Amino acid sequence: MAPTRLRSLHTATRGQNSTVAPKNQARDNREARERLRLYQARQGLHARQRRRRVRDNLIGAGVLVLVAALATGSQLAFAGSHGTTKADASASATATPTPSASATAANTGDVPSKSIAKGSTWTGTLTLNKSIDLGIELDGAKAPQATSAEISLIKDQFYNGTTCHRLADSDGLKFLQCGSANGDGTGDAGFEYGPLENVPSDGVYAKGTIAIARSTSPYSQSTQFFIVYGDTTLDSSTGGYTVVGKVTSGLSDLQSKIASKGISSPGDDGTGEPKVATKITGATIEQEK
Repeated sequence: MAPTRLRSLHTATRGQNSTVAPKNQARDNREARERLRLYQARQGLHARQRRRRVRDNLIGAGVLVLVAALATGSQLAFAGSHGTTKADASASATATPTPSASATAANTGDVPSKSIAKGSTWTGTLTLNKSIDLGIELDGAKAPQATSAEISLIKDQFYNGTTCHRLADSDGLKFLQCGSANGDGTGDAGFEYGPLENVPSDGVYAKGTIAIARSTSPYSQSTQFFIVYGDTTLDSSTGGYTVVGKVTSGLSDLQSKIASKGISSPGDDGTGEPKVATKITGATIEQEK
């Protein structure tokens, strides 16, 4: 997924020895954090401007126009959320994942019940481009709401045919973002939910992590998620991102067949559309016995 905003310090990937970054790497990391800060500031400004335009439209409209404006405003909010678009690439790992610009502090739409996960571990597969099979494991105990949403989306085959539209491949920032309804970082399944769950306290998203993309609000999680293929550190001051599970197999194929090929037309934050067009061509999930 989102998921539409990731930026990080370089950390060693799980299972490998830690390394000390050279001075120029430290400088690059500082610059990356500054780019992220500026990007998030722009996102906040854009969100406030959108809300102000919608408010002004509502004040000057009648009842029928009000209903139409609300519907249109909702569509524009989703379209304007680049928490994970190929240009902004917010993940929304910002350089983070983000799907919508909602700022509400409550669930909206028909959010799947968090009881679906049953507090259990769920396992399955996520297939990319028909040839990359990722084994996945979702944690229904630590992230019951997010796991329930993912179970529902997978069982409804929502993800089949959707695009992984955003890739980050810089040092300390390595993720692939997927799951937007429109394939470009916009759109959802008609719901947004919160709160954040199972967020790393140190902001480190270990290699193999599957986390939910979002916009500025903790309740803007929806269908977008991001797969971390190399340890990534994100700015925890924004609240972080729900860790819903992990990739248990196939990550090396994602790296060699997609990530290693690079990014087409990187945006200001260094993320963008993968050069290798990537789609989810299949997904399965079942409760672990």
